[in-house]
Amino acid sequence: MEEKKLDINSIIGFVLIFGILLYIMYQNQPTPEEIEAQKQAEQEQVQQEEPSSEQTQTLVTDSEDYGNTKVLDSAGQVALKDKVGSFAYALTLNANQKEYTTVNTDVFELKFSTKGGHLKEVKLKDFVDYNAEPIYLVKDDNNAFNINFGTSDNRILNTRDFPFEPSVSKSGDNTVVSMKLKVSPSEFLEYRYELKPKDYMIDFSIRSQGLTGVFNTSQPITMDWQMKGLSHAKSISYENRYTRLTYMYDEDKVDKLAQMSDDDDVAEDVEWLSYRQHFFSSILVTNDQPFKKVEMTSLDLVEDEEVDTLFTKLYTSKIPLAFNGGEFSKKLGLYYGPTDSKILKTYDKKLEESIPFGWGIFGWINKAIFIPLFAWLSGIFPYGIAIIVMTILVKILLSFVQYKQFLSQAKMKILKPELDALREKYKDNKLKAQQETMALQSKAGASPLSGCLPGLMQIPVFYALFMFFPTAFDLRQKSFLWADDLSSFDSIYDFPSGFSIPFYGDHVSLFPILAAIAIFFYMKMTTGQQMAAQQPTQEGMPDMSKMMKYMIYFSPLLMLVFFNNYASGLSLYYFISNLISIGIMLVIKNYIIDEDKVLAKIEVSKSKPKKENRFQRKMKEMMEQAEQQKQAQNKRKK
Repeated sequence: MEEKKLDINSIIGFVLIFGILLYIMYQNQPTPEEIEAQKQAEQEQVQQEEPSSEQTQTLVTDSEDYGNTKVLDSAGQVALKDKVGSFAYALTLNANQKEYTTVNTDVFELKFSTKGGHLKEVKLKDFVDYNAEPIYLVKDDNNAFNINFGTSDNRILNTRDFPFEPSVSKSGDNTVVSMKLKVSPSEFLEYRYELKPKDYMIDFSIRSQGLTGVFNTSQPITMDWQMKGLSHAKSISYENRYTRLTYMYDEDKVDKLAQMSDDDDVAEDVEWLSYRQHFFSSILVTNDQPFKKVEMTSLDLVEDEEVDTLFTKLYTSKIPLAFNGGEFSKKLGLYYGPTDSKILKTYDKKLEESIPFGWGIFGWINKAIFIPLFAWLSGIFPYGIAIIVMTILVKILLSFVQYKQFLSQAKMKILKPELDALREKYKDNKLKAQQETMALQSKAGASPLSGCLPGLMQIPVFYALFMFFPTAFDLRQKSFLWADDLSSFDSIYDFPSGFSIPFYGDHVSLFPILAAIAIFFYMKMTTGQQMAAQQPTQEGMPDMSKMMKYMIYFSPLLMLVFFNNYASGLSLYYFISNLISIGIMLVIKNYIIDEDKVLAKIEVSKSKPKKENRFQRKMKEMMEQAEQQKQAQNKRKK
């Protein structure tokens, strides 16, 4: 009975719709005068020459002009062609086809949208997020891919609005997904995806067949690619720092858009575009000619991490393409996978340069030393132990720097009584005091700079490791002691929901606390040594002793606050590094450097004639000239 009622209701509905259509057609039928005017206009148009491009009106359609509806009668075909021209054929096919086609590989679960022909969903099988949920790079319409082009009947169309006809086949071990936007059974625009086993790179090609007379080659054809980065980490703010649009151009030059703000750029001869989402990347690669021009934008979507929890950044790229003989063809690659330098290197396209290893020498240190060293150590030891072993090796390698610093401080401490005596002797002649001070330090082989320069050598290593740990994919979700993820912070206490301390966060991490304590004691020891050798503050110069006292407390506080939201592997490194530095300092002070022997060497050095180098001679001459000028000024005043 219910089925019969349903049928009757359907019939009534169709009758009503048909009646409304008839009424609309009746109301809109032309009058005899309009018919006569239309005939006269058509006759005049036949007699005229073909209109120029300036006179031709381009018809721009929108999504409301499209519908995947199967039209069978000739009147409907004509009406549909009036709307979208030659591509009306695509709208008459497969009215009941599914919204997407699903394909599985060893590493992917993919869904291809039949509307627009692009990837609707990309799921990585081998990875999960911090909540053990699957990692999706494309999901819930966060990705848009479109080709905008003109047609010979003066229309502007978008592939995203049309249904594509899917087919899945095999080519050896590879799976081929073909998505075709058809003009006729043998004329179409095709997206071809070739999926290889255990491979994150998809061979992606776009080509047209038989569309020479359909495209308007005088109008530009443009490829648009947009994506919102899906958050996968427990701290979206921290994740957002390493989420960035990177691109390579002019064969080997790499550039980036802004890290924590909105930005845009235009580049030429682009080899690839990387939409990086910290530990995962979506990369578009050109496999034939570089993109002649790319317009890129990056919008930061994280204003409040309590509210903005889904997306990090919105990336867009607009890429003009070129016709060839009235047709179109472009070979590309689509990489969806981990931001892992080992994997990215295998494609031999310098995709690993999209990882922020650091610029200049800092990046070189990471790529040449720390990445291969850590890969080797992590193959032998658990990841936390590998960090500790690498820290020990680095500190041993740099121990000579610490030795040079401590030796310089010891020399300055020994010379301090003599230097104080010189300053007292020439207290009324500061230039002379400086000359005698420099002469004594030069003879003794002691200089304040000799302690500073070795310290500067540690800066490249410090910064390189600062960039290495937050981007090391191998540390992702690797646990050590209480830290469940060495690539993220090691929270031991979470504040109540909604409560957060500015600049500190909503939790307490333990490794930064331990690192801050170690830094405090190390600076207490080194600052005490430096202050023992510190010379009196000269007039007009800042009081270095006060500054050092402030640094004893400021540096640990900075570590405590700034690193509370950073990778726990980095905090672990600094904690172990400062513990080892304290140990090395105690060994150097108590067992290696003997102040009596250092004093004896200084006396021997002072007794020998010291040959001045060019810099020392120049400084001496400048100081003598300054002294002469001062004396001349004093005589004129008297």
